[in-house]
Amino acid sequence: MSTPDEAWMREAFKLVRLCPPSKTAYSVGAIVVDREGRELARGYSRDTDPHVHAEESALSRLAGDPRLADAVLYSTLEPCAQRSALRPTCVELILRSGLRQVVIGAREANRFVADPQGYEVLTAAGVKVRELSVLPPAMLP
Repeated sequence: MSTPDEAWMREAFKLVRLCPPSKTAYSVGAIVVDREGRELARGYSRDTDPHVHAEESALSRLAGDPRLADAVLYSTLEPCAQRSALRPTCVELILRSGLRQVVIGAREANRFVADPQGYEVLTAAGVKVRELSVLPPAMLP
């Protein structure tokens, strides 16, 4: 039996398999869920263009949606706080959206960014971030 967080994270991990491969970026899945537990939007890395991030993709489908204030974003990886492309970071997009809760599957390693700070920036801004730090094998892609 799994918690709602684990169930939604499993769904987000299914999206990882859809990501076009990249040697310079992680493959990430993201799902936004309303307070009643219904999916509002989903996205994955590079689903609409070669540079789009999963959180960016999901949130772009909900621009200005008032339900975001009570929604939860599930992301398989800590949202980015730094970005090489000339686009807003996922942390900036989350803060602009009004989301107050984020659940992540894992913290970002320093493979592509020297010092990932997504978790810290979000929590400092008052966003509740929960990390599923130990993922059961069934949740792994």
